[in-house]
Amino acid sequence: MEERKSLIKIKPKSYKDGEIVKVNFMVMHPMETGMRKDKKTKELVPANYVNSIKFVYNGKTITNMTVWESVSANPVFTTYMKIEGQGDLTVTYTDSTGEVHEQSIKIKPKG
Repeated sequence: MEERKSLIKIKPKSYKDGEIVKVNFMVMHPMETGMRKDKKTKELVPANYVNSIKFVYNGKTITNMTVWESVSANPVFTTYMKIEGQGDLTVTYTDSTGEVHEQSIKIKPKG
């Protein structure tokens, strides 16, 4: 299993309890459609793309996303959420090969 890098960013960087924030989830992934030919071998590159994403905040699902192979490589997925106290935001994604990856951050409202 290849190690994939991902990053969760909250905007604004400083937020208070009760505020709605923008959550960007960036993932380094090739997002292969299965229709591109390798330039050297002329063989089709197997499909390999993110097909589902789940955002969970303090055990509560914020959103589920279904993704298709037409999304570009290294995609950014965005959602909004209401800050409801300290806790953890976890984003889990699965790709078309069945690999599952997870990234978490601590939510710490100011004031």
